[in-house]
Amino acid sequence: MENEHISSAFDTDLEAVQSQIMKMGGLVENAIQLGMKSLETRDAELARQVRVADGAIDALEEAINEGAARIIALRAPTAVDLRLVLCVIKISGNLERIGDYAKNMAKRTEVLSRAAPVGNGMGTLRRMTRAVEVMLKDALDAYIHRDVALAADVIARDVDVDQMYNALFRELLTFMMEDPRNITACLHLHFISKNTERMGDHVTSIAEQVIYLATGKQPDEARPKADTTTSAGAM
Repeated sequence: MENEHISSAFDTDLEAVQSQIMKMGGLVENAIQLGMKSLETRDAELARQVRVADGAIDALEEAINEGAARIIALRAPTAVDLRLVLCVIKISGNLERIGDYAKNMAKRTEVLSRAAPVGNGMGTLRRMTRAVEVMLKDALDAYIHRDVALAADVIARDVDVDQMYNALFRELLTFMMEDPRNITACLHLHFISKNTERMGDHVTSIAEQVIYLATGKQPDEARPKADTTTSAGAM
């Protein structure tokens, strides 16, 4: 009877932490979407809301880490259960970083709202952020269902985000060389695009954790990367 009680308490604690993960994921998806919308519409108030909402994401990460630590300390999980708790900690860390990148995107709304549009940079950014948003939704679905195939598909799609980033990087360089007046706007757009590319990397890390959780093994192949501007993109 005592073992059943301990098992029931563990399941309850774990369910609470996993529920927080899904809530956090929803907030991060919303931050990506609204961060991009604030840029496109040059909406300073919406950008402010994204920045403020990041506090809730940070608070959830802290609560998840505290809950996971309490489970380890009080329930002493082993094998698969311990793997799940550790994965939850890593996933929440990745979600927090994605939220930070979305907040940084919103921070640049005011500066870009005062600059003239540059080429089709905003259109490429829209496609990048939408791709990352869908990747994140699928990664969280893969986590819920322990879907290894879906997680692997998310990892493969990160190459598309990298390629969009590479194309935008080259386009922005061209605009800066053609007219120095474009430099400020292009630098901000590049910073945002690099952050979006990094969002994709963190989503990929979540998918890798799903595979590890479901199989006990890390993905067999090295993560595909198509970012050819790493040194130039470190801003």
